[in-house]
Amino acid sequence: MREGLTESPLNPLPAAVWLLALPVIASEAVFGLGQLGLIGGAQGVGLRLSGMQLAAYAPEMVQRMWQVGVIDWDQLYRLISFSFVHASLTHALLVLAFTLALGNLVAREFRPWAVIVLFLGSAIGGALVYTVAMSLLPGRPAPLIGGYPAVYGLVGAFTFLLWTRLAAANANRMRAFTLIGMLLLFQLVFGIFFGNAGYGWIAELAGFVVGFGLSFVLVDGGIARALDRIRER
Repeated sequence: MREGLTESPLNPLPAAVWLLALPVIASEAVFGLGQLGLIGGAQGVGLRLSGMQLAAYAPEMVQRMWQVGVIDWDQLYRLISFSFVHASLTHALLVLAFTLALGNLVAREFRPWAVIVLFLGSAIGGALVYTVAMSLLPGRPAPLIGGYPAVYGLVGAFTFLLWTRLAAANANRMRAFTLIGMLLLFQLVFGIFFGNAGYGWIAELAGFVVGFGLSFVLVDGGIARALDRIRER
């Protein structure tokens, strides 16, 4: 038998990446079945809205906890849950595509648990920075829903990997930030033309910064390895 004929033509994704993707896939399956009337009865068409209400993160939640000095442990799950429920199928598919693609790239250099910490840590960090920012900006903040802040954390980790490689090659390290620059530019143009820019980009940019920063600690070998890669010539 010729070598390679038994190999899968598809690049298998790490289990950690599937672990992050499966909640999105499962929720969209439930919403789709509800839309078709196969589950939930007459209320099935409203399953997405119910899911969004249950999972969304509202900045007022943490602001209120800070004011009264009491932690509402029953609601803290929203700091994570908002990343796995989306406003539409298109929204979910875009997040899923980024999660699978970037997660696969990042998982080559990070341990499985580190990929999960990166994703969830970026979601939490993005939500908290968004909370602080919205306390300083006018108007009532919109709740966060969807996995973009967490995905931007994976972008931050990918940028970190490029940054260290460019540094090791004595190349221009600013080239590593091309991807985040293109994403932010696209988002700006999209928001201008479709009028739905909002302030969600604050959480997404914060997710990127958190993901980039966590990479120094979470990459295999930690900070010492990152510094060694930068010093290589």
